[in-house]
Amino acid sequence: MTAPLLQPPLAPLSAHGRFWALVPCAGIGSRAIAAGAAAHPVAGGSTSSAAAGGDSSSVSTLAAFSAADVALSMPAGPLPKQYHPVAGHPMVLHTLGAFAGVGRLLGTLVAVAPGDHFLDAHAHATFFVVECGGPTRADTVLGGLKALLARGAQPDDWVLVHDAARCLITSEQIDTLIDQCAGDSVGGLLAHKLADTLKTSIDGPGGVRVASTVDRSNKWLAQTPQMFRIGPLMDAIEKVGSNVTDEASAMEAMGLHPRLVPGGAQNFKVTYPDDFALAAAVLAQRGYGTTLARFGGERGQVTVAPGKKNLF
Repeated sequence: MTAPLLQPPLAPLSAHGRFWALVPCAGIGSRAIAAGAAAHPVAGGSTSSAAAGGDSSSVSTLAAFSAADVALSMPAGPLPKQYHPVAGHPMVLHTLGAFAGVGRLLGTLVAVAPGDHFLDAHAHATFFVVECGGPTRADTVLGGLKALLARGAQPDDWVLVHDAARCLITSEQIDTLIDQCAGDSVGGLLAHKLADTLKTSIDGPGGVRVASTVDRSNKWLAQTPQMFRIGPLMDAIEKVGSNVTDEASAMEAMGLHPRLVPGGAQNFKVTYPDDFALAAAVLAQRGYGTTLARFGGERGQVTVAPGKKNLF
């Protein structure tokens, strides 16, 4: 029988604290843009190099999607991927729409690169934009945490850090994470149990070959949001350094064991050009009524649900 994990003691904290969200939005999505630019070259054949900011990114289709959505879905230039249209709106607005539907959040901070004013045209009371993006995702998150404290957040408040490119997150999933982790001594993250057989690889004759099969029984795909107290998360990132790829990894490096909360297959990170079309298909299957109802509906046609907040 496996002995239970012993968590290192944390400083005394209030019973639950308050809840904030932080969306790192300073990267450009280099993999999506590079692949999209190769498939759809910019006029003249030139492409743009990466801008400041480093959260570079890193299901079957349930309904048909329009040719217009597919055309919009292919990044063809230097515009950061989180600003490319998905189902008629910039991807990040789908993300922010889900957080706007969570009544317990005091606010959502969007951490952008210096000089990034894209969201100025979409200002809304449920989120605020701070130009605190850094060269890596961890730097951007750290800058966002400091900005939250400057705005009145407390070190024992909870922060839910979420990838801008996980635009299919739902308010219900966010609420579930809060419910599951608000009483936890460490915090936790949404994750999806690995369903596929997992292989390791080696270089071999004719290309890459299977080296071995990995036991998947305890393997999970980390997702976001990832929910931790602001103070402990800041301390962890500052001690671990800027190369950490997610917040849970920083906490793990401190000897802590974040809680895994089941997410879902649709909460994937839009990373490659094909992912844009898949995200549009999922939104079409939802009838644009889950996320987009919070900001006026697809192209303004859907009535805002009672008690929800309108982002437009």
